[in-house]
Formats: sequence, C-alpha cells, structure tokens
Amino acid sequence: MDLDDYRKHSAYSDPGRHGGLLDAVASDFPTVAATARNVIVHYRAGGVELPDERLDEVNCRWVDRILDTDQSRFPVPLAAERPAVDRVAGCCRDHTLLSVAVLRQHGIPSRSRVGFASYFAPDWHHDHVLVEYWNGDRWVWADPELDPAGDWGFDGYDIDPKAGLFDSAARVWSAYRAGTIDPERYGVSPELPIRGDWFVHDYVLIELAHRQKDELLLWDGFGAMTEDIATADLTLVDEIAALLLAADDGDETAEKALADRYASDARLRPGPQVHSISPVSGTVSTVDLRVSRR
Repeated sequence: MDLDDYRKHSAYSDPGRHGGLLDAVASDFPTVAATARNVIVHYRAGGVELPDERLDEVNCRWVDRILDTDQSRFPVPLAAERPAVDRVAGCCRDHTLLSVAVLRQHGIPSRSRVGFASYFAPDWHHDHVLVEYWNGDRWVWADPELDPAGDWGFDGYDIDPKAGLFDSAARVWSAYRAGTIDPERYGVSPELPIRGDWFVHDYVLIELAHRQKDELLLWDGFGAMTEDIATADLTLVDEIAALLLAADDGDETAEKALADRYASDARLRPGPQVHSISPVSGTVSTVDLRVSRR
C-alpha cells in the first residue's frame, strides 16, 4: 500500500453517519489522542469499575458502532467531557482505531501497529496497539492511551522505534526465532496464561492484517493462527515477519510482496468470517465481517 491508501478509511475506521463528529476534531495528535481517551475507557485497566452488562462493548469492532454506543449516551461533540465510567468499554486497539479514523478523516495517512510494549510493567511486555501516522516526512509511532501528563519518561506521541519501548510483533518473533528473548514474558498479562511463542506467532498475522487495513480485534482467530506452536508453519511466519521488518525499513518491494501475499494466501487473512473469543466472557462466536453496518 502507498501513502494514499492509508489516507482512506477501512471498513473498520469508516465513521459512517458520524463523519461530522470526526471532522470537528482537530487533527494534531495530542487532540486526537485526548479525544480517543475521552470516548473510550480500557475495559480492565481504565481505573474505573465498569458495570458487567457494559463490558461486551469491547466487541463493538467498527468505529461507527463505537460511536453509536457513545452517542446513545452522549449526543454531543466528542470533545465534550464524558465521565470515565460512562465511556465506551474498549482497549488499546479501540483507542488506536478511533485515532486512526480521525486522522484518515482529515486525509492524514495512518495505520495501526500491533506488537508489545515494555512500559506498563517491569520485566513484562504487554500486547499493545499503537498509531503510526505520516507527519509529512516520516512515519511516527504514537500511543493515544498515554496521557502526556503522566510520568512516562519518554514522549508517548513520538516513540523511537529503536528504543525498545514498543516492538512490533514481527520484531519480537524474529528475536524469539534467534533465541534472544524469552517469549513467556510477552503476552496479555503476567497473571494470565495467554502468552508465549504461539501468542507471538499469531500476533505477526494480526500485525499483517492491520497493516493491510483489516483492523481486527486482538482476540479474533483466522487462517494460520494456532494455540499450539507445534502445529504452526514456522517458515510461513518467518517469511512474513522478515517482509514486515524490511517494509518498515522502507523496502517498497517488501511492501508490495506483503500486499500480494495477503491477497493470494488465505492462511494470512480473515475470510468473510472470523472466530472471536470474548475476553470478557470467554464465549467463542463466529462473526460475519461483511456486516459492518446495522
């Protein structure tokens, strides 16, 4: 994909009838991020206790549905303050998706990046999703969940890709295959078994999907994904990870190869449906991705 592709909405970022709400948000990243935090609260790490009946909002999936939910409670501009407990329940993917939607609405090339962050807890790498946007000269990594008033010790709106604060899934997979990291320190939480080699493997495929503007939920399953590394096609994911890293380094041939392989190999992309495991209830459901509007 070229820059112009990333200016355009995907099925996930398209605000539908809510386009005017995004038009009204200024396009500078601090404002975009503050707006995303004002609309969405992390369902388990947002500092508030959300009612059980609202936790399933983490599965809204599409920006238009996120905004449907928000506007049903607050039929006002997105800048108008919402109490944290009444914001839409979501996660890093949703903060990023809404931010990407605002940027694309303003014609700014942007995409989501899937990987692992080391700045939330010592000795642990949480699965995480960042915004990557084109500032006119280069791609910038930015975390819309981070309030700049916090004492993070780095600029969360311009994260150095070489600083080790956030590593793409492809980079983590390549390090695992080289034997230089312990994959058991990469996952959802130190308290949960959702971690390890199979988890990093699957995140490479989710990273590829997001790069191709299929901004899936982090708990969607499709194609070559697996919960048992013994059943994985390691060569396939090695190849995709290498192409992702080369594309990050500006290799246009690698970027085209990713798009071509994504289009031609059904193992690498979601079909019309995905299997989704709700992080709230554990319920497994089949979701029809062709139905993005109610």
